[in-house]
Amino acid sequence: MKAWSILAIALACCTAAVAQGTRQAPDQTRLDYRLQPRQIAADTWVIEGAVADFLPANGCNIINTAFIATGDGVVVVNTGPSRLYGEQQRRAIAAVTPQPVRMVLNLNLHPDYFFGNQAWGGVATQALAGSIAGMRAEGGGYADNLYRLCGDWMKGTEPTPAREALEPKAFTLGTHRLELRRLQGHTQDDLVLLDATSGVLFAGGLVFAERVPTTPHAHFAQWLQSLATLEQWRQQGQFKLLVPSHGPVDRGLQGIAQTRDWLQWLTALLEGSAPQGVDLSELLHTPIPSRFASWAAQPAELQRSLVQWYPAYERRALTRPPQ
Repeated sequence: MKAWSILAIALACCTAAVAQGTRQAPDQTRLDYRLQPRQIAADTWVIEGAVADFLPANGCNIINTAFIATGDGVVVVNTGPSRLYGEQQRRAIAAVTPQPVRMVLNLNLHPDYFFGNQAWGGVATQALAGSIAGMRAEGGGYADNLYRLCGDWMKGTEPTPAREALEPKAFTLGTHRLELRRLQGHTQDDLVLLDATSGVLFAGGLVFAERVPTTPHAHFAQWLQSLATLEQWRQQGQFKLLVPSHGPVDRGLQGIAQTRDWLQWLTALLEGSAPQGVDLSELLHTPIPSRFASWAAQPAELQRSLVQWYPAYERRALTRPPQ
């Protein structure tokens, strides 16, 4: 798993614009994420990131974070890509509600889900145990990458894994009935938060909308099964709004089908090309189907996935007995 992340990091450095600056970058006072909480349901706000790749222009802010003001304290969902984001997120939340923050949830191990934890000292930052292990193992590599990509925005940021491991459970906080559920596929431990009171599902990295999914820790079969589970919950009426990790929140419900479509196309491409002896260099020039062409992070995200995953499909094809 660690090697996969390192590979993804290397490719990100090759395909994204690289910011100037190091860990001794200049003063940050001029840098402002301009975080704008937008209410999407009762007591519920999202702060939408850029629908793009990590870039200096967006300060590596491509994630959707959120918060719920329950009446007995605030639940924060994800903390963004940097210490600066976490600080500005904390101020943005305080400007909306005077309620104290009770818990901060990191939905998986990827850096933009937890690098803002550094700004949330004194508050319980929580994640699934597998995610915390991944944060500890790979946080240094993530930090090196984001410093190269986004420079000044990252000044003072140190990877700060969630401090408390949590288990899936249902509980009531204030007037909100909340459920923490564990799925798999985008990573080994994908935390999903369902607010049964407002009907909002925070799907984390399992769902992308109008953006190519990232796959450094993916298990494709499990991911597709988790998407089927989300669709089943939707059909059962368990939620009516879905907040994806990346992409327009207003397209979140459609993101289930979009993410499934992409994963099915990608795996079919990998599985079909290897037995035919297609070289990776040829595969990297595969035309993108028109239905995906307008999505963000093209072609970089496809190239990362192909470089990471295709060698395994080639080895499998070479060891497969002749028909």
